[in-house]
Amino acid sequence: MMAGDGLLVRVRPPQGRLAVPQAIALAEAARLHGNGLIDLTNRAALQLRGVTEQSHGPLLRQLVALGLADADPAREVRRNFLLAPDSSPGDDSESIVLRLIAHLDDLPQLPSKIGIAIDAGPAPCLAGVPADFRFERSQAGALLFRVEGRPMGSPTSVETAASDLIALVRWFLATGGAASGRAARHGAPLPMAAEMAPAPSRALSQVLASASGPFHAVPFGQIDADGLIALTRKRNVAALRLTPWRGLILEGGAQRAGHAPPDGLLRVDACPGAPACPQASVETRGLASRLAPLVEGSLHVSGCAKGCARQGTAKLVLTGRQGRFDLSRNARAGSPPEKTGLTARQVLALFGRP
Repeated sequence: MMAGDGLLVRVRPPQGRLAVPQAIALAEAARLHGNGLIDLTNRAALQLRGVTEQSHGPLLRQLVALGLADADPAREVRRNFLLAPDSSPGDDSESIVLRLIAHLDDLPQLPSKIGIAIDAGPAPCLAGVPADFRFERSQAGALLFRVEGRPMGSPTSVETAASDLIALVRWFLATGGAASGRAARHGAPLPMAAEMAPAPSRALSQVLASASGPFHAVPFGQIDADGLIALTRKRNVAALRLTPWRGLILEGGAQRAGHAPPDGLLRVDACPGAPACPQASVETRGLASRLAPLVEGSLHVSGCAKGCARQGTAKLVLTGRQGRFDLSRNARAGSPPEKTGLTARQVLALFGRP
């Protein structure tokens, strides 16, 4: 996809992790073929920024050689899996994703935004992360398979996970799901009984406490190549596990290696803004950083009304429009504003910073 600073190239590492040599090579590729900036997405993928038309092909070949992309573009598109970040070798989440990868050629082609969450830990941890089909644990501890937007799921198992997903994808496509775009908007009757309730979701603190290493938070979900390499050099780090929470788990790392940014930046959502995004008419992250200490609760600063950084509501929302900001409360980007036409300086003055 083309952005204001060049092409964005999305990378979905198999099983959601980068071994240290892969992470270093990926960072070097981001510098060589792009501008060295790497985004962490809310689906636990990576985006390399600033790639040129000339460097795109060599970059893809390098990603394939590193085992971070499939040589077959059709298989790569199908591999839109999100694995619970606290999964461990041999558990049900990892076993399911390996079976799904083994059956990629049997999985029908889905719209590009459709995602599959493999969340089979003791209780779901990805309920707030965008996905369309979910493998989860039931209240009784059994495995279930659920369509997003439906409160109940159907029984499944590690052995039948791939065939269950393939069957449900075929139903989704045969009943017009592609036109709906997302499973939550698709109201066709399910082809199987759905009578199993998922277990209550775990808190993020519980998930990170059971992860394989400390959590390193990345404000705004963007890190540069040097920062990524620096993480691999922390004591005992064997791999970097991707998460959908704007941070990385340092597998094997010492707990003190974790990082908590100042000023509550992890509760702030801000897209790249101008000039990085051609849709944006305002700079976003500088204002968000200055505003974060002045406000309580969630804050969303969006370069335009699309609201890519946060789909849900936030306590305070600033939406860029024609080079200025509209201000809304308890709203989404682009919602009817309380104030319009504000400069960044005027926004800061409203919250006590001259």
